[in-house]
Amino acid sequence: MSLLNTVESNLFAESDLSLDYLKQSIETLHSNILDFSDIYLQQGCMEHWQLEDGLVKDSSFNLVKGLGVRTIDGDKTGFAYANSFKKLELDNAIKAASSISRLGQTRKVGFTEARNKDIFQHQSTMAKIEQIEKIQLLQKLDKKARQLDEKVTQAIVGLSASDESILIVASDGTLAADIRPMIRLNITVLVESNGKRERGSAGLGGRYLWSDLINMDFEGLVQQAVVQALRNLDAIDAPAGSMPVVLGNGWSGVLLHEAVGHGLEGDFNRKGSSAYSNKIGQKVASELCTVVDDGTVQNMRGSITVDDEGTASQSNVLIENGILKGYMQDKHNAHLMGVSPTGNGRRESYAHLPMPRMTNTFMLSGDSEKDEIIASVKKGIYAPNFAGGQVDITSGNFVFSASEAYLIENGKITAPIKGATLIGNGPRVLQRVSMVANDSCLDPGIGVCGKAGQSVPVSVGQPTLKIDELTVGGTES
Repeated sequence: MSLLNTVESNLFAESDLSLDYLKQSIETLHSNILDFSDIYLQQGCMEHWQLEDGLVKDSSFNLVKGLGVRTIDGDKTGFAYANSFKKLELDNAIKAASSISRLGQTRKVGFTEARNKDIFQHQSTMAKIEQIEKIQLLQKLDKKARQLDEKVTQAIVGLSASDESILIVASDGTLAADIRPMIRLNITVLVESNGKRERGSAGLGGRYLWSDLINMDFEGLVQQAVVQALRNLDAIDAPAGSMPVVLGNGWSGVLLHEAVGHGLEGDFNRKGSSAYSNKIGQKVASELCTVVDDGTVQNMRGSITVDDEGTASQSNVLIENGILKGYMQDKHNAHLMGVSPTGNGRRESYAHLPMPRMTNTFMLSGDSEKDEIIASVKKGIYAPNFAGGQVDITSGNFVFSASEAYLIENGKITAPIKGATLIGNGPRVLQRVSMVANDSCLDPGIGVCGKAGQSVPVSVGQPTLKIDELTVGGTES
């Protein structure tokens, strides 16, 4: 059975809707004068388990089911949604969404089924997994954390998983379906010594099945959280001022994602509100910097075989050797800008409009060694992990706090520091990248991106890199 047939069977098992009726509905929509229309159906379930001190403190199970109808006429958009799969609800949504247009002549649409890439298994994440197995896994991590060090006073372990089936039918002939698994495991530990308390955390995840998850390196995950917390116990106050900063590989790419990636999304650039607007073909970064958004990386959290408009996912070069090559696009913004969609049309759910969003966004490796980069810094900081931050898309200005950072003194990583905040401007920071290591990697699968009130899973990444000068807000003057 094809993926389309499987999704059709799943969605319409208890419904009077059918794929043929959806196709007819698209043609009915186009008895109106419209540039584009689509119908998006989603059905999914999400569950979450959290243990504190070895006991289940929180658990939830949530079902999502509904459809959204979108119409586009120029820069006008009509949208309506319903939380059920019924002909009556679809017809009402069509009537509401098409109110932006006027009647014309019915047009026939030739539909072509999308062929999904084999970048993750299109199966249920948690099918037939007993509750006790999930709890035992979390208890195993809790026990391991306490065994690693007597200073561990508390462990909070969480498991989240979701299964999602989607179906997209559009007036441009798109007919696409997908089954998307997702799983995420997190641990936070609290340590205490001499009346001082600190925390450390770690996580992993992606588009995996349960059978994949239980074969992963849990011991390394727990150890990472405990070591981070213990180092924070010994951390000294961060310095303040302008200095060289070395960003670690992997999760540090969250700064690249926020400070640069959002500015390369098509809607901001169409409206001229991005720091990168009208700069395609121009030098916007050091020639050492090549940045891509690639939704086809195997099993990654941000990977999608088709986006939420049915466009095949692809690898898009955004910045190549410092030159801006293009933006990430959904269908609507691509049409208005006279370019092709790039497989970046994403939405949180059927109740939200799609917009240009990142998938897996990362910088490619360079030629330097990590040790070589550290050795080049006489006095600065090394920041391998980050917490929250704020970015202004229009100016590119950002503020990010490091959750793990160290002093670099005379070419060596020395004392752990706390309270380090990085302050800068995305475009200017990229111009100041002077060394890029050969160790690019993606984060372990914990990223969530927010935009315009919508959240979607993403991955971020980069190699170890050196920024010659960056403002560090700390606690020393």
